[in-house]
Amino acid sequence: MTTRADALLLHQGWTTHWRFTPFKSSFRYKVCLIDVDIDHLNEADCQSRLFGVEKSALFSFRRDEHGAEEKAPLRPWAEAQFRDAGIDIECEQIRLVTFPRHLFYKFAPLSLWIAMNDRGEPAGILYEVRNTFGERHVYAAALDGAWSRHSAPKRFHVSPFFAVSGRYAFSVRYEADELHLGVTTLEDGQPVHSATLSTTITRATGSRLASIALGMPLSSLGVTIGIHWEALKLWVKGARYHRKPHAPKAVPTLAGKGRDSN
Repeated sequence: MTTRADALLLHQGWTTHWRFTPFKSSFRYKVCLIDVDIDHLNEADCQSRLFGVEKSALFSFRRDEHGAEEKAPLRPWAEAQFRDAGIDIECEQIRLVTFPRHLFYKFAPLSLWIAMNDRGEPAGILYEVRNTFGERHVYAAALDGAWSRHSAPKRFHVSPFFAVSGRYAFSVRYEADELHLGVTTLEDGQPVHSATLSTTITRATGSRLASIALGMPLSSLGVTIGIHWEALKLWVKGARYHRKPHAPKAVPTLAGKGRDSN
């Protein structure tokens, strides 16, 4: 059962990206994410004066920036995504891990919807992926507890310097106090890009939110700046430019078990 203390959690850690071909490059930066129980947003709203749901605050969350993109309950959309992907699970609790809105700005290149079963174990996940063109796509997978691997065909344009081809190999571990996520892009079975996210999870308190605002003053805006800065460096190095194709249909892509599932 969700309590007021865990309706809103904080993730603090690092994301690292590597490109392997046709040349090697990498970057690493700090990240801060929020972790909310989508059925207890009122409790999350009351947890700190520095955080608000559907209202202005230092950090905030809005329903219409996720899911059905309207000010409505989020659970029906999440459950529909699992059903549409052919995943039959019992969602006792659904947690959404995403970048918060910081003052006036929010951009979340990746949000994780994690369905928990009645034993408190992760049973399913939705990867809500967005690009800087305002488009999004969802990859869905069943989970085998706290740690799981799965794979899916790449369907969505996320960078002009990578083709929409190959496969994603996912590795995710979600526990009470930490999150570890790895996503490797494979072409003909060989890695061309890899990204990791590693965070520690703590209660969201006013002092921690204030510390994040002081230590990471750009926060969500910094994510967008970082994406464009890294893209500029790839362009200077001569990375091949791929025109953006049409976005895929709004049906989630199913990720199967294992690294090389079909």
